[in-house]
Amino acid sequence: MTDPDDTPLRIAIATNDLEQLNAHFGSCRSFAIWEVSAKSARFVEAIEFDATTDQGGKHDDSADRITPKVEALTGCALLFVLAIGGPAAAKVVRAGVHPIKRKDPEPIAAVIGQVQTMLNGNIPPFLRKVLGRPAASFIEEDAQ
Repeated sequence: MTDPDDTPLRIAIATNDLEQLNAHFGSCRSFAIWEVSAKSARFVEAIEFDATTDQGGKHDDSADRITPKVEALTGCALLFVLAIGGPAAAKVVRAGVHPIKRKDPEPIAAVIGQVQTMLNGNIPPFLRKVLGRPAASFIEEDAQ
């Protein structure tokens, strides 16, 4: 029987090399999609994009770069990025994905480790909602 607390959480990581979280939402070349649980992690796929924005914010104005990226996040609960603009973040949230901005690049393995630490510890309220888990009840703990 499967442990409900070890249900994998699908995450997307904005990356330009599939090794690090090192890209802004609009300029990332790909999303590394992982399924992460408290006890394991599995690489699912790399979703690559042709239409990107350069780091200076320049892009082909005729191309919609946001919609294909938001659609690629289907099934994901979390999106890790270095930066994301307001309109793009709003679309991501409307798609049911929680964007998480990081200040500096970091290895994908470190991001996965941090997600596992969250899943193994006191799960933040936003993540409890994503996982469909109720908040801990102090009344239940006191009754034991």
